Amino acid sequence: MDDPYRNAALLIVDMQNDFVRQDAPLCVPDALATVPAHLSLIAAFRAAGRPVIFTKFLSRQTPNLAWNWSPECAPPTKCCWKGHMRHYPDLNVALDCTEVIDELRPDADDLIIEKYGYGAFHDTVLNDELAEMGIGALIITGTVTQICVEETAREAFHQGYPTTIAADAVSSFDGDLHAATLRNFTMKFGWVKPSDQIIAEMTDQGVG
Repeated sequence: MDDPYRNAALLIVDMQNDFVRQDAPLCVPDALATVPAHLSLIAAFRAAGRPVIFTKFLSRQTPNLAWNWSPECAPPTKCCWKGHMRHYPDLNVALDCTEVIDELRPDADDLIIEKYGYGAFHDTVLNDELAEMGIGALIITGTVTQICVEETAREAFHQGYPTTIAADAVSSFDGDLHAATLRNFTMKFGWVKPSDQIIAEMTDQGVG
């Protein structure tokens, strides 16, 4: 069986302002609650000298198929338009709507993958970058569980990466779909474990 922690990287999917902040156009109400689990995983990966990678979903700024299902991405809302500033009441400040939330702000040397689709591998340099870093496995977190997280995790499986979804570090606006996605993933695609178990198992294996 492939080792789920061999040369592992942490891949954080779309924890950005327009999905996470209060009253954001596509706010996922449970996303902020995953911040503590994210911080624990980030700290563990940094302590082990392992890569932390962020993805950012960008909306295309001309009419496209995705606007049919996410009309918030079209004007006038312009959800996830790169460079578009939006006021978020929980911070009482205007921020670039596509940036990773301040609570998880990437370090200067963290890899950031910008994507125009749900999956982080599709039409991006992610797979090339993972190969360059010698990555052998992925731990995936973020939002939305049954959309960009699931798509990315399934793509990782098809690219040959042993993949684990951190159960308490993913979130959804639909509890039933969240649960079904995790149940299905663990049946056929990879592992689903809480963040503390992932950290403990990495530590026991001396991952670094």
